[in-house]
Amino acid sequence: MKRIFPLLLISFLVFDCATVPVTGRKQLNLVSNAEIITMATDQYAQVIAEGPLSRNQEQTALIKKVGTNIQHAVEDYMAKNNASEQLEGFNWQFNLIDQDIVNAWCMPGGKVAFYTAIIPICADEAGIAVVMGHEVAHAIANHGRERMSQQMVAQFGLNTFGTVMGENPTMTKQIFMQSVGMGTQLGMLKFSRKHESEADKMGLIFMAMAGYDPNEAPKFWERMSTMSGGEAPPEWLSTHPSHDTRIQDLKNAIPEAMKYYSK
Repeated sequence: MKRIFPLLLISFLVFDCATVPVTGRKQLNLVSNAEIITMATDQYAQVIAEGPLSRNQEQTALIKKVGTNIQHAVEDYMAKNNASEQLEGFNWQFNLIDQDIVNAWCMPGGKVAFYTAIIPICADEAGIAVVMGHEVAHAIANHGRERMSQQMVAQFGLNTFGTVMGENPTMTKQIFMQSVGMGTQLGMLKFSRKHESEADKMGLIFMAMAGYDPNEAPKFWERMSTMSGGEAPPEWLSTHPSHDTRIQDLKNAIPEAMKYYSK
């Protein structure tokens, strides 16, 4: 029996893998998009209801403009790569929340929130595109679904999502909240450096396709580095690669992203 369970687990994981767009990396997938997007939609509605949403019409309009541009770039990329079905269930929303938090996130299904404190660091529309592309990339790469799948295996073994949800809905929701990386009060599991680096590369391509110069990405992170002043980084950056590493990695990825860029 001791040998049987590992073999079953290996077989289960082999047949329940997905492929990340752009990078082609294989990832664990035990939760369907329909299941996780349903949970994300409900939670996003609660966050937006609690807000408060920003009353700055100019900044709010800019968030929605950049978000829509990135959305169209993603949809175009997926269509060209015969992967539009991976966007099934997406219902894009872009909102600016008036809180003094240096943060932004994108839930499964294209539910995006920026916080007002990150706007000055973005500096302009291109800076917003850097952050928007990165956060949307997390959703397109299904990083939340991947982490939720990993946590479900660790907590519940080979039980299906439906079984776990039926038997322990509270724990299932907690795992979801921790997995999607949506805020600062949820005890979230931090995205791994692997996920962060993957989102950086994908986001660079998405912003380029949307008409934003990828060369603006290192500049944003230079401003972020200056803002942190050598102190502990904001929670949004707590497991991100170091500023210097990230800036250099982005510079290395720019030639590839420039293939998608046109003014």
